[in-house]
Amino acid sequence: MQMGELASTIHALMAPGRGILAADERQATIARRFGSIGLGPTEENRRRYRQLLFTTPGVEEYISGVILFDETIRQRAADGRTFVAILAERGIVPGIKVDAGAAPLAGAPGEVVTEGLDGLRDRLAAYRDLGARFAKWRAVITIGDGRPSPYALDTNAHALARYAALCQEVGLVPIVEPEVLMDGAHSLARCFEVTEATLERVFTVLRAQRVMLEHLLLKPNMVVPGAASSERPGVEEVAEATVRCLRRTVPAAVPGVVFLSGGQDATLATERLNAMNALALPHPWPLGFSFARALQEPALAAWRGEPRNVEAGQRAFYHRARCNGAARLGQYTTQMERQVESPA
Repeated sequence: MQMGELASTIHALMAPGRGILAADERQATIARRFGSIGLGPTEENRRRYRQLLFTTPGVEEYISGVILFDETIRQRAADGRTFVAILAERGIVPGIKVDAGAAPLAGAPGEVVTEGLDGLRDRLAAYRDLGARFAKWRAVITIGDGRPSPYALDTNAHALARYAALCQEVGLVPIVEPEVLMDGAHSLARCFEVTEATLERVFTVLRAQRVMLEHLLLKPNMVVPGAASSERPGVEEVAEATVRCLRRTVPAAVPGVVFLSGGQDATLATERLNAMNALALPHPWPLGFSFARALQEPALAAWRGEPRNVEAGQRAFYHRARCNGAARLGQYTTQMERQVESPA
């Protein structure tokens, strides 16, 4: 394993004031998002949208890395350059999503396991040759009646650990993403309980599979009530619960935590990240972001697929990146939402 290179990649990804853009949507997911603005999910439209994001002037001030999809890592901008080259030239680290998505878990009704381990070693090597320097694998944990089961936690933790070990073997930094979904009416306390159990199991299996904790990043959910819950905790309450949960479960050896947004409102995700970084509760790992919708939705709404709106879309994307960059340092204020700056 190339330990020095892995450490260098992590150092770049966790640079202060910067975070990771998750632009790794599968075609079905991006089709739903394009449908919200009445845009057809053609390959050319997907390419144009990703070009808008990756070529936003000045966004490298706040974005340290981008998680790409298989299609995206092979695409080119209008000038013929690959998206990987465009990102690398701007000091943004290219990464790749490598899991094959969630499928029903046999013997566990209502639960899923992430697939994609077959042939993964060769795919990782190929992605590295294409320019990727880190990878991501998402496990999905659902809360419900009798869920999650220990069986589902064990199966998903095993897949995450096998993926992480293979990444480190070929010199890619693994981002380990065990996501406890917001779906449902569960309480914040129940989310805390499930997130704690999930992370405990994940790190137990990572150690058992000989994964070097110093050379991975954790991408967890924030501890929040279910989307259908009547509970409305304050920003500071979510921040305190999340950091307290991580302090119980995440080893100090882990060099960084980058939260997923998980369907949260874009501004609320920023506020909660900021509150964690402003919290008096000490923690050994930097807390950053690896947002998808919370970075992209305002840009998509401003763009609407129209060439004349590219600048507006880039302005919206730059603004959200800037706000989250400040939250990464605990320096975000709501006044920033009224100070929309144009990209440099």
